Amino acid sequence: MKEFIEYLLKQIVTNPDAISVTEEKEGDAFVYRIRAAQEDMGIIIGKEGRNINSLRNVAKAKAIKDNIFVKIILEENDQPEVA
Repeated sequence: MKEFIEYLLKQIVTNPDAISVTEEKEGDAFVYRIRAAQEDMGIIIGKEGRNINSLRNVAKAKAIKDNIFVKIILEENDQPEVA
């Protein structure tokens, strides 16, 4: 699932090398935390959150097929950019 989420994200952002997805197990669910370049955050979120919601829906559909529970969290990158 982690690779699937990374693949989808890398297709829509301008800086695919900055995409980072971590996987954690919390009880019976998998939590995927997404980090991306600051300039790509707007693309990932999309207008009125449509892109991130679509990503969550597609991941949940795949999770149902795989018989697992998933949660996707978009985290802000707190590190300042170095020029």
